[in-house]
Amino acid sequence: MENQKSRTYEIMEVCLLAGKIMLQSGGETYRVEDTMMRIAAAFGIKNTHSYVTPTGIFFSAEGEEPSKTKLIRIMTRSTDLKKVALVNSISRKITSGDVSLKEAYSLLKELEELNVTFPFMVQVAAASIASGCFMLMFMGEWIDFIPSMITGGLGYFGFLYFHRFIPIKFFSEFLASFIIGLLSVIFVSTGIGQQLDKIIIGSVMTLVPGLLLTNAVRDLMAGHLVSGLSKGAEALLTAFAIGSGIAVVLSFL
Repeated sequence: MENQKSRTYEIMEVCLLAGKIMLQSGGETYRVEDTMMRIAAAFGIKNTHSYVTPTGIFFSAEGEEPSKTKLIRIMTRSTDLKKVALVNSISRKITSGDVSLKEAYSLLKELEELNVTFPFMVQVAAASIASGCFMLMFMGEWIDFIPSMITGGLGYFGFLYFHRFIPIKFFSEFLASFIIGLLSVIFVSTGIGQQLDKIIIGSVMTLVPGLLLTNAVRDLMAGHLVSGLSKGAEALLTAFAIGSGIAVVLSFL
């Protein structure tokens, strides 16, 4: 009986660890819940319940002994879809019986500690190129391509740099958009750039929470009202930070 209880807790630990990694990496609420229940079922616990919000995961398992419930708190969230894909891969191996309970926990623990994000300057370079391309997509002129690249790259550099010292995303996003607005005005006023609105729009697109908005709508459509509304509120707060930073600069023109 004691061994059975111990195994149940170990299974719950694996499920919660998988859910934590996915939720912290930008996974959808329904995907996190489904993955946790599939892992538990693969290890022999058929009757499970999970309740996921952006800031916490509740997971309970029912068997021959009284039901057990565990809670895990989610403190940080980012966008790292590669980790979500790796957790899905481990989950499939568990379901097919290729991975034991201890091996699954070890693999997930290694994945949690693994840093699979791109290097700092690679992210900045990608944001720079994306900014120029977004500017063209919004019917901008080729003459503004280089100013948009510089503005977007430096703005995203500021976002990553400030976020290291200010863990509150609102302030780092506000400061990044302020840099974007200031550089855009400088480029246009000196004659290097032509269309102020197109340069700003293209540059701020790298800060727009596209995945967060998508997940918010997806969760609302799936009936996860708490997660959907909270993610939507977070996306609106980000949009407010971006708009405020640009507005502060334009207010001095």
